[in-house]
Amino acid sequence: MDESKKKILVFASGDETGGGSGFQELVENSLTGILKAKIVAVVSNHGNGGVRQRANNLGVPFIYLGGPWVSGRYKTIVQQLQPDLVCLSGWLKLVRGLDPQITINIHPGPLPDFGGHGMYGHHVHEAVIATSQKGLVTSSTVTMHFVTDKYDRGPVFFRYPVLIRPDEMPESLGARVNKIEHTWQSFITNLVLNGEISWDGVDPKSLTVPSWYNFL
Repeated sequence: MDESKKKILVFASGDETGGGSGFQELVENSLTGILKAKIVAVVSNHGNGGVRQRANNLGVPFIYLGGPWVSGRYKTIVQQLQPDLVCLSGWLKLVRGLDPQITINIHPGPLPDFGGHGMYGHHVHEAVIATSQKGLVTSSTVTMHFVTDKYDRGPVFFRYPVLIRPDEMPESLGARVNKIEHTWQSFITNLVLNGEISWDGVDPKSLTVPSWYNFL
């Protein structure tokens, strides 16, 4: 491994047959140099699911983390690998005990209104579309935020709106959201890695972003 590169640990649930596309994008972008880091491992709560298949194909070490998902088990993995940044990319379990200054998540909907337990994937897209049909919203949002011990409540540092079309279905909205996630995740992750986006881990008002930044 290139010791000059910073290290990223990825958590990605996927499912028993698929998932993990965001994890793969991060790995491939690290290999091309778009993402200025090395993916040292990926963690999934499915021992032989889609994420493991992708990890094997990409040559990335795979770690299975079954329940219970308690702080000590998260801390053990992080202490062993010593990553500079922990990236949740489709990780569906509550994270406990990790440093909120170096743990980030990408979410496929607006936060905080469409976050929390059970709000992932198609559940988010269905809820956003239903709300749009009531005339309360006109777009969804790809969101990135720091991770605390409460679902989707850490400081948001990236928002990218996705217009909801008149004939929108959860599958079509999900596909467009996913495309934007893949396009921007590595770029924004670089800004966190190099300290241009940061916070003190306690006070959301301490969030800092570059002066040119216009994604909030």
